[in-house]
Amino acid sequence: MTAMPNTVHLFVLDTLADWEPGFAIAGINNPDGQKQPGRFTVRTVAITPDPVTTIGGVRIQPDLSLDQLHPADSAMLILPGGESWDKGENMEAVEKARTFLSAGVPVAAICGATAGLARGGILDTRKHTSNAAEYLAATGYRGGHLYQQADVVHDQHVITASAMKSLEFAREIFRVLDLYEERVLEAWYGLFKTGDLKYYAQLTG
Repeated sequence: MTAMPNTVHLFVLDTLADWEPGFAIAGINNPDGQKQPGRFTVRTVAITPDPVTTIGGVRIQPDLSLDQLHPADSAMLILPGGESWDKGENMEAVEKARTFLSAGVPVAAICGATAGLARGGILDTRKHTSNAAEYLAATGYRGGHLYQQADVVHDQHVITASAMKSLEFAREIFRVLDLYEERVLEAWYGLFKTGDLKYYAQLTG
């Protein structure tokens, strides 16, 4: 069995919604509690090598450009939301996602990135979710009958989630990467979802 590559790639774009991939990339890069601590690292990828600025005003210098990214070198491609998706931009990232899926490498999309996948036809044949069914319907895609009213959906190597569900988005990413034991994952989720310190004790005990 071929070992999974140890790099998770985060697509970065102007107007990136800072909070949406936050839980996921922090968990991936923090070895505490992981099954294989430090197994994964996160690298940023953009359409060009030029810096991008998030919606929160954070300037990011990409580690590489999309044309340098190959599915064989990646464990997953994460596509966060951002205002530019609603302008029909970032379709280069959608095409890269298509190559990932053809190679059997998972793609995780949240908020506006789900609209990008819809425009690219990737959600026409997969169960999925997003901010709202109407939001995706506006793209003119053909997958409306597969829309799920759920926090997060994982089908055929594609994870989709609403902008309001970044915690659930991260949890599903961690499951796909097999990052934590299930009991650790549920304690992590319970702590951030509820703030109940009993979950902290489970994480540190």
